[in-house]
Amino acid sequence: MSKALLLFFLLTASFSLGAQTFSVSGNVTDAENNMPLPQVNIVVKGTTKGVVTDFDGNYIIESVSTGDVLVFSYIGFSTREVVLGTQQTVNISLEPNYENLNEIVVVGYGSQVKKEVTGAVSSIGAKTIEDLKPLNAAQALQGTTSGINVTPQGGAPGAEANIRIRGIATNRNNAPLIILDGFQYEGGLNSINPEDIENITVLKDAQAAIYGTIAANGVVLVTTKSGRKNQKPKIQYDAYTGIQETTRKLPVLNATEYAVLLNESYANAGQALPFPDISNLGKGTNWQDEVFRQAPVTNHNLSITGGEEKIHYSLGASHLDQEGIIGGDKADFRRSTARISLNADISEKLSVSTKLFYSRVKRHNINSFSLGSVLFNAANIAPVIDPSTANLDNTISLGNEVVNPLTQIDNTFNEYVTNRLSGTIQATLKYIRNMELQARFGFNTSNSRNREFAPIYNYGAGKIYTRTDNMVTLNKINDNDYTFDLFNTYSNVLADHHKVTFMLGMTAYKQYGEGLGGTRTGVQANSWKFADFNTATGSGDNQTNNSYAYDLRRLSYFTRLQYAFKNKYLFSAMIRRDASTLFAPEHRVAYFPSASAGWVVSEEDFFNDTGAVNFLKLRASYGVLGNDRIPTFGYLSLLNGEATYVLGNDQSLVNGYALGRLANPGIKWEEAKKFDVGLDLQLFDNKIEIIADYYRNVRENLLISNIPVSGILGTGAPGAEGPIVNAGTVENQGLEFAVNYNQTFDNGFNISAGYNIATLHNKATRVNNGTGYYEGGAFSVGQPMPARMEVGKPLGYFYGYRTDGIFQTQDEVETHPSQKALGAEARPGDIRYVDVNGDGVIDAKDRTDLGNPIPKVTMGLNLSLQYKGFDFSAYSFANLGNDIVRNYERDQPNVNKMNYRLNRWTGPGTGNSVPRVTTEPTTNHVFSDFFVEDGSFARIQSITLGYTIPDSFIKKSGLEKFRIYTKVDNVHTFTRYSGYDPTASSGDPIGSGIDYGFYPVPRTYIIGVNLQF
Repeated sequence: MSKALLLFFLLTASFSLGAQTFSVSGNVTDAENNMPLPQVNIVVKGTTKGVVTDFDGNYIIESVSTGDVLVFSYIGFSTREVVLGTQQTVNISLEPNYENLNEIVVVGYGSQVKKEVTGAVSSIGAKTIEDLKPLNAAQALQGTTSGINVTPQGGAPGAEANIRIRGIATNRNNAPLIILDGFQYEGGLNSINPEDIENITVLKDAQAAIYGTIAANGVVLVTTKSGRKNQKPKIQYDAYTGIQETTRKLPVLNATEYAVLLNESYANAGQALPFPDISNLGKGTNWQDEVFRQAPVTNHNLSITGGEEKIHYSLGASHLDQEGIIGGDKADFRRSTARISLNADISEKLSVSTKLFYSRVKRHNINSFSLGSVLFNAANIAPVIDPSTANLDNTISLGNEVVNPLTQIDNTFNEYVTNRLSGTIQATLKYIRNMELQARFGFNTSNSRNREFAPIYNYGAGKIYTRTDNMVTLNKINDNDYTFDLFNTYSNVLADHHKVTFMLGMTAYKQYGEGLGGTRTGVQANSWKFADFNTATGSGDNQTNNSYAYDLRRLSYFTRLQYAFKNKYLFSAMIRRDASTLFAPEHRVAYFPSASAGWVVSEEDFFNDTGAVNFLKLRASYGVLGNDRIPTFGYLSLLNGEATYVLGNDQSLVNGYALGRLANPGIKWEEAKKFDVGLDLQLFDNKIEIIADYYRNVRENLLISNIPVSGILGTGAPGAEGPIVNAGTVENQGLEFAVNYNQTFDNGFNISAGYNIATLHNKATRVNNGTGYYEGGAFSVGQPMPARMEVGKPLGYFYGYRTDGIFQTQDEVETHPSQKALGAEARPGDIRYVDVNGDGVIDAKDRTDLGNPIPKVTMGLNLSLQYKGFDFSAYSFANLGNDIVRNYERDQPNVNKMNYRLNRWTGPGTGNSVPRVTTEPTTNHVFSDFFVEDGSFARIQSITLGYTIPDSFIKKSGLEKFRIYTKVDNVHTFTRYSGYDPTASSGDPIGSGIDYGFYPVPRTYIIGVNLQF
């Protein structure tokens, strides 16, 4: 008995000692910059006991025991757990978790917890933008978000980017709606400093229906940086400088090779040889070496953030200076920006905020995107010509448009300047419990000015660029818009299980502007310096004036209901009513409904929680969205056509105006019907995230311009356009898959990786314009348009002649259907075309499908590593299954050629892919699959390596952070395409994928520094 009592006493004493409590205190900091983190939640796991850190990141928590687990959590940072021993001080640092930044997802007129979102939404955070450091914020979406394809309009400084969300759906503008901090932004992402952006969210499906008639192409929601409450003032400075260079040059012939082929061309036509002696020609001039150069780029960015309990702020300024790898300061881009963000809690119920943005863009530009561009001339001018030969008289004839590209650059004078001020002012009133009223006013105003000058210059006899009189062109444009939003939101949890959010609101939008311009000749001194109307003395028809004005308005009402039962059954429904002045009064109003639902399977009792699957959600959505992007007064007849009238007793001819476009008051909105099903999956303690979607989008009532109509309905002036008509339907469908992995190990090593892939099948299902097809694009000079929109085919598919090798003998020519209808009789060595319709003649009826400019598959692969002070990131993307038309080779006998021409046919059996060379007329130049190439590629977009100097080395300097880094952009492109750059595109829905000698995206080597005070 005594032994039992003794044992009981010892066990009780031991338990009593183990249960002794104590206090723990410490400090919580940001692992990236060692700054204190206020308002961090610290909870004893399994209890409701907890505290938050103060302004300096300090905390103290009472009555804890050995073995307790402290959980440290903070929005935007990885949660950490610490098992207590006997220590009474626990200092920790939290690693930023940029995936968690997107746990609250902006969905338009509000936000949702990510796990409750029932639509297809993609987001990137500030970390991705910081890694990529794109010159244009749109580039940060390429390869980092599934189903979004971003193509640059060439690599010239300041070039815009085309954003396509889940394909091309209309023959008009396919650009998505941009919402900047809640208001419609018309400035384009190119005018926004990427360093100012906190995150970008893309609404890809019916979720975008909340924006109604302007959301059919998808919505890009941009949220800029703000300060935080209870944050000490923080100053950050980022600067980098770099060198840009071209990634490749076209493989053209050198002088000797050029002379050999030209001699052969003349000999095959029975003409005298132009180069009887080629022994001293050597390599001659590689004109690409002459026009390409290394060019600098520099960027400076300064920001100040901070806040107290009731007010927080963020200020920023930046300056970017980029010269071109062609043209230098004749093709540069300068962007200066400034912003201010201020949030204030006036009372417990009322808060106000404002954000203002200013940008100034100044750009000089060269011809870099069409036939006759600088690179077009560099590829086609003869290598036997000396670079100093500005006037091509007494040189070999190169046709009427090929000129010295260096002289072309020297004679290019233009300047484009845009000043833009944008902003938003918002007030939020929590007037009763669970009710919140928000009023927001957003505005954009911009003033643009451009000046161009064409000097007197003789490029040579017959050259189309030769000018006998100079000309100055001036244009000034003022654009304005404002948005007023007023919406009320009710949020509550009823009976513990029913989470309800109901929103009701309205939006008034107005856009207006005007432009004034003209041209004058006879500028004094033939100089850019004096290129102004005041110094122009010319007279005659070349003295022109023009002006325009526009005004459009929209009035919208909308409502949305979001419901969740037990956090596992989710439902959302919305409808928007839009009225737009772009349409006739009887068609101005339309309704755009959508609905979505989700099922969080992992919340079900029957779900077998093995520990591997942390979260599983199935979701589906369907909705109708609109597109009203047509010209102002597009339903009316306009007096913009030229006409000559016979007036008066003397029957004199008087110039005047006539109908330039016929009216069609019956046009209405394009309708986008979007369906999506998907799943969201989290695995292995949320380290792995998987997102998968299937979508089908149908765009109906396409607004197609210039439709032929019967003369009974009226006619316009000579050359007038037909009316705009709803006359087409396009379908896009595909699959999207994304997987992300993020883990921080005990030794501080962090790895984040992501892979995404998307498929796309695009086709037109209705083209009701009288011909059954709609044409676009251009190939060579004087040839039919090479791209079409046609039922059953992708938008902009290539349409031309199919080839079947090279004629080897005259017998083959004679037994093949005649090709004379194409312009010349065939001979051995010429391209053999396929008689597609089998009628025994090769003519225009044999043109057929030659390829698709739209990628069938897009992919992205990204990796980020952090260990101690080192950080590394690599981003890449790929487009597969698209074709490109090689259209930078001029069809003239004496121009230079690509070196594949060395493999030309020279006799029976010598080749079956490259035709003979000759100066006599042939059909080898007509648009065919000979000029269509596989445009698939994979690109390593950027690689960055950085190092943050330890605190012990910088503490005395007053710096909180000192990071240096080096970065390479456009590292390498894997492709079989022979042109400069497979990524560039004009962005035209019907005519994209035609390469006129695109300005390549440069490779850039950067070194930079991040400082924080």
